[in-house]
Amino acid sequence: MNSNYKKIRDFIQLVNQRNADMKATELLGINIDKFFMPSVANVVGTDMSVYKIVKPGQFACNRMHVGRDKKIPIALSDKSYQFMVSPAYDVFKITDENILDPEYLMMWFSRREFDRNAWFYTDADVRGGLSWDAFCSIELPIPSIEKQREIVKEYNTIVNRIKLNEQLNQKLEETAQALYKHWFVDFEFPDTDSLPYKSSGGKMVESELGEIPEGWRMGSLNELIDVIDGDRGTNYPSIEEMFSNGFCLFLNAGNVTKIGFDFSRTIFITEEKDNELRKGKLKRNDIVLTSRGTVGNVGFYSKAITFNDIRINSGMVIMRAKEFSESTIFIYSMLRNSEIKKAIENYLSGSAQPQLPIKDLIKIPILIPEKERVVSFSRLILKIQIQIDRMKIENLKLKDFEDLLLSKLATIVN
Repeated sequence: MNSNYKKIRDFIQLVNQRNADMKATELLGINIDKFFMPSVANVVGTDMSVYKIVKPGQFACNRMHVGRDKKIPIALSDKSYQFMVSPAYDVFKITDENILDPEYLMMWFSRREFDRNAWFYTDADVRGGLSWDAFCSIELPIPSIEKQREIVKEYNTIVNRIKLNEQLNQKLEETAQALYKHWFVDFEFPDTDSLPYKSSGGKMVESELGEIPEGWRMGSLNELIDVIDGDRGTNYPSIEEMFSNGFCLFLNAGNVTKIGFDFSRTIFITEEKDNELRKGKLKRNDIVLTSRGTVGNVGFYSKAITFNDIRINSGMVIMRAKEFSESTIFIYSMLRNSEIKKAIENYLSGSAQPQLPIKDLIKIPILIPEKERVVSFSRLILKIQIQIDRMKIENLKLKDFEDLLLSKLATIVN
């Protein structure tokens, strides 16, 4: 055993403070990804005075399902106030923070190797519980407190940059959606004098949707885009033909979320397999829409996305502009609007796994603005989308660096 490896029990102690005075009002649980979150437990009629208190800088963990989940939910409180957790949780603190830094210990708990080690110690119960004694027997390297704080500072630099990028992206997403609503729902796009169209007296005409700007009309998606299905033939990749690295990214439903593409978990196929497939290959400015299972999530393939070869699986469709390719960002913005989402839901086929048939998708009625309006909006929103995607790609690289830093903790020496 490395001389600077010590058992966790040498540095922590259990805390068993209950909410007897009922001063704590917030009840939190622990996410499997190791952070506190609002509890979903039904506590109506429950005696909250027996719930445990977590104070700033203290830890809580749930040892009950480690074998089943292959993770131990554990979190460090960074809040400035105390809150409640389940009486079934363990709450503990570090006995001397001049020897072991709480954030350094939380970094160790965040490692995949720690979860694998904890899983190894679980009992034979169907859920695989982890005893407190077994948890305390797990070892970790304890370098000098100065070294720990140096490591924590480096780690927090990465984590804080990721959080900042996520916050900036959320603001950009909100801006893009607000602009779509301002232009195509409120009809306040800039007129020839750069004034808001409708409120400045722009001419409106009657339609089945009510008043719309002159020159606009009702239509359907198939007037603006072609819808391309994924390949479902005999050449469809098997599980054995999918890899963690390869030539062509093969999208599954988990890669397309409510806020666009998520490339945190990816699978690939070889160049040879890619050449065998006939349909489902993306081009820049294409939209991907999930059409089976979780229907209606969309992603936009901008030039900022660093994967050059991408295919979709059979639970998605590609939407490709018939003319000006950049105009698909207008369709992308439309598909994220709440009204079109409701329209899509009306076309879902009834089954255990909802599906959106292409023949119905292309018939969904939409409002079609003048072409120049679509073009000017698309050029504006594309700049925002490209910035969003650049920060998402940066975060992927930062998370790889974060994982690398965590994995190297095992090699730390004084």
